Formats: sequence, structure tokens, C-alpha cells
Amino acid sequence: MAYLLDGIKVVDLASFLAGPGAATLMADYGAEVIKIEPPGGDGYRRLHGGWDIDYNWQLTSRNKRGISVDVKTGEGRDVLLKLLEDADVLITNFRNDQMEDLGLGWDELHQKFRKLIVAQLTGYGNVGPDRKRRGYDTTAWFARTGIMELAKKPGEAPPFPAGGVGDHASAMSLFAGIMMALYKRDREGKGSFVETSLVATGCWANGMQLQGAISGYDIAQALEKAGERSPFAMVYTTRDDRHICLVLTNPEKEFQEIAEALGHKDWSLEDRFSGIRSIMRHRDEIRDLFRKTIAGISLKDLCLALDEHHLTYGVVEGLMEVVNDAHLIENGVIVRTESEDPRFQWTIANPIKISDEETRSAIDPPVLGEETREILAEHGFTADDIERLVTDKIVFAAENSEQE
Repeated sequence: MAYLLDGIKVVDLASFLAGPGAATLMADYGAEVIKIEPPGGDGYRRLHGGWDIDYNWQLTSRNKRGISVDVKTGEGRDVLLKLLEDADVLITNFRNDQMEDLGLGWDELHQKFRKLIVAQLTGYGNVGPDRKRRGYDTTAWFARTGIMELAKKPGEAPPFPAGGVGDHASAMSLFAGIMMALYKRDREGKGSFVETSLVATGCWANGMQLQGAISGYDIAQALEKAGERSPFAMVYTTRDDRHICLVLTNPEKEFQEIAEALGHKDWSLEDRFSGIRSIMRHRDEIRDLFRKTIAGISLKDLCLALDEHHLTYGVVEGLMEVVNDAHLIENGVIVRTESEDPRFQWTIANPIKISDEETRSAIDPPVLGEETREILAEHGFTADDIERLVTDKIVFAAENSEQE
């Protein structure tokens, strides 16, 4: 089967999630992605919450080929340069100073490979006092951008966020930049340096609230002062200890509808709830009414009532519910893989759909150094060259990898 990105070659010299995630999106659409791991393997392989399976690695390294090279050595750098001779994209999360120390700075690479696109993901960007600060999505994407502050309850510390959320958002930003650079190359015939950071994508994700702060309105302070959120945009608990997230954007109109849905049409007839000003003036009372009433209704009955009045809500689902959600499966959000591993029969799909274009079915990620010998042979290294590089520990090959 032909894929949209057939013929595009990507060298993935990035670690953990955000940078490699952009390469995964390209691999899904047919690009050849060569994943370079350092000696001992990418640390992301070991990030699996104590579970006995590297499920994070399966998600982010599917559909890639694997080679292990110590690029911090002179010969290892030469191996990388050889791989770049016919590459379209190099993805890295090395900082600029680190790349320059390795002799792999943008200027040097651009001189050698005029059509190469170098795509970089950093924590905090390439200039300023924090340019060398290590960043994860919890610190750079959630904490530094104000997102975590907005998630806290008044008077309490913010909750620690879910892992990988900011990384996946940043991967999408880097992917978009790479595709724009490929488009530019088609027009101008030369490669570009593409960069984004966790903090930049986090600020973009939090743009509504930050733009409010620029104009002088700090919603975080407003929420702290108010004590609780608007009753029309809040999470409520049902009789069976389930939760729904209610979002009603037109309280003046929808107050009557939710009152009817909750079996209390009489609320909307009370003078104290007449008009938007009165409704918001008595929002604490309305919140208590909603809480007490919803606490006496099962989730199923509540959803039926809200649906009857076309009110907007979301059921707070557990992770196991999400991955078994029939609607998500039907829409190709949760998809089958081609793996024989019983714990990798399903995965999370590429979120981008293009008419008349298919994505690859996910296959197992490479074991460490799985295709080292094969990839080197494809790039002109002789069998003797390869064995010497393995012996000298410049490259690392899996024991069962093909002998050339």
C-alpha cells in the first residue's frame, strides 16, 4: 500500500516523548524513521510506572527501525552523518550548544546537507537564562505556563498532572513545523531549522487564559477569590459515585433547561433566578441545588435527562473505560495493531485523518540495536566495518540482528 509520506526519511535522534512523538506521526503516514538510541538504550524504555512492560515505548516507537550509536564519539558522529546523507529530516531534543559541541550545529549541517530539515524540541527555548534548564512536560508545559495553577482548588496546592499530556501536544507542534518545512523545501529547494519548546506549546495551549492576563484579567485570581467555579462549568458527583463535567455557556437560556432536566422546573420560575444578573448573583445557591439534586440521581438517568434537553456535558471516564469505549473504537481513535504481543493488541491512533490517505497499522517497536547491522549495510558500511564498530563499541547491535 502507498502512504502519503512514502519516500521521506527521518532520523530520530531524540529521547523520551515529545520529539520522538513527532517522528511517530510521520512513521504512521509512511515515512521511514530510523530511531537512534544511545549505549544502553533510550531512557524512555524504562519509564513504565513499575509495570513489567514498556508500554510508553510501544506507543511512541511503533513503526520505526532501530539502531544504537554512540554519537558522542567521533566515529559515532561519522555514522550519524552517513545516515543523514539521504535523510529528509533530523529530529532531536539536544540543545543548540550540545549539538554544536558534537559538531552537529545547524550551520554545519546546513552546509553539508542543503535540503536537510533539522527539527528541535527543547524545554524552554534556545535563548534566555533558562535555555539550559532541563524540562519535562510537568515542569515546562504545565507548571511554567500557568496551566497547573488553573487546575488547583482554592487554598490548595495544584495536583500533579498526568504524564505525557504536554509532550503529546508539543509533538503535534513539532510535526506541524516539520510538514511546513517540507512544503517550504518543495518551493525553495532548501532545508530549514524548525524549533519549538514545551513552554512555547504550553503557553499556546493556555492561550485563552494568558491573553486574559495580558488584558488585565487574571482568571486564576478570580477563581481563588470566588472560592468555587461557576455552577454552569463544574464537575458534579452522581448517586453512584460517578462524575460528570457540566459546561453550559448560556446560563440565561440553559438554566431553565437544566432545571427541567433535573426535575425542578420550579427553579426557573423563582424571582431570585430571573435574568442573568440574578442567576449569577445567586450562583452559590444554584451550585448547591445542582450538587444536592445530582447526588440523588444515577449517572445513567442523569445522562438521559441531559441528553433529552441537548445540554453539554462529559462523563469522567476511567482509563480502562476509555480504551474500551465503543464510540472511540468505531471512530478509529483506539485501533488494533499487528503485534503478536498480547499486551500490545491495541494502541492510540494518529489523530490526523486525511481523505483518501491511510496510515500504517502499528507494529512492534524495535528492540535495542535490532537493525543496526542492516541499516549500516544499507548506508555503505562493509561487514568488516560493521563488526569493527560493534567491537569498538561505537555502535551496538542486538544479538539476533542480521549478520552481514
